[in-house]
Amino acid sequence: MKFKEIKNNIFYCGLNDCEREIFDELIPLEHGTSYNSYLVKGSEKVAIIDTMYPPKTEEYLKNLDENGVDRIDYIIANHGEQDHSGSIPALLKKYPDAVVVTNAKVKDNIKEMLLVDEEKIKVINNNEELSLGDKTLRFIIAPGVHWPDTMFTYFVEDNIICTCDFLGAHYTFEDIFADDSKELEHSAKRYYAEIMMPFRTMCKKYTQMLKDLKPEMILPSHGPVYKNPEFILDLYADWSADEGKNLVTMPYVSMYGSTESMIDYMKEKLEAKGISVHKFDIVRGDLGDLAMDLVDATTIVLGSSMVLTGPHPAAFNIAYLAGILRPKAKIATFVGSYGWGGNLFGKLSEQLSGLKLDVIEPLLVKGKPKEEDYKKLDEIAEQIYEKHKALNLI
Repeated sequence: MKFKEIKNNIFYCGLNDCEREIFDELIPLEHGTSYNSYLVKGSEKVAIIDTMYPPKTEEYLKNLDENGVDRIDYIIANHGEQDHSGSIPALLKKYPDAVVVTNAKVKDNIKEMLLVDEEKIKVINNNEELSLGDKTLRFIIAPGVHWPDTMFTYFVEDNIICTCDFLGAHYTFEDIFADDSKELEHSAKRYYAEIMMPFRTMCKKYTQMLKDLKPEMILPSHGPVYKNPEFILDLYADWSADEGKNLVTMPYVSMYGSTESMIDYMKEKLEAKGISVHKFDIVRGDLGDLAMDLVDATTIVLGSSMVLTGPHPAAFNIAYLAGILRPKAKIATFVGSYGWGGNLFGKLSEQLSGLKLDVIEPLLVKGKPKEEDYKKLDEIAEQIYEKHKALNLI
């Protein structure tokens, strides 16, 4: 594969992985993913920015040979996770004079995860620069998007920045440049929801930093190159903002239909009040879709049946995931049905406790909901409406 020039001796040398179906044994991939690596040829030195996912190393090295890369002086490691750093040992073997340039936290990670010799690693500090001759690389340490070791590499003369996982998308492509399409926006939002949302505050910080920097292009580690940086930066500014939208997300599991009937009733009541509602079947739905809902939702209504003496495991899993994804939601409540007793809501509440939500008194019914239960659902819907109104969402 011939390397594609991005600008002025900066080349894309990454690979698509169209066949990969799941990432980190956790995240389903709708479009596969890409592992982006960038070759920078200065007048005096040559550098590679990030490397390759280990199963793709052989193909990666073959491409370097086919493109006549007979020398690498610096291997820049923006992040220690192996989908970016995994081919460092193979590159050091192929180019024995190369030096890995990275920050102290990445150094510790690649020593432990990849057994890279400490003597082959040059540690840099925040805003330190490295000259390639007519090109200067500036390193911006950016912890929290999404590992504590993450950093960006900025090409000073070209005003281009490699942002590692930040601003990425699990997305494959033929043209390395982003088309700013709705399909790409969907993949970028899903990526943000599943990977970056727990670090929303840091995302907000670095989004503004990049808006102030005004780079000509943004080169992430997954997904296409942004020739129009405002496309992705504006999306991140919206997703990472403190305020949610006039949206209620309703994940639920219902063994005999009682919980779903309450969810459906509340959905109808809330929509009649002008509130958008997304109903989500936990068992049959794609958790990535729910994660994207959580990017925007102001209110979570979690519905669950009782299994033995506690919540259905699928509902417990959703509460756990919401707790670790740390969405911007401000309001929550629960509805559920049981047969012979137990603790349904207490265990769900524990998982969400770190979000500091305003919890409306939940509704638990034995068997099917009765007339008085529907009146309580009316009251819950009214409380959600009033709270959205107080937040100026309606």
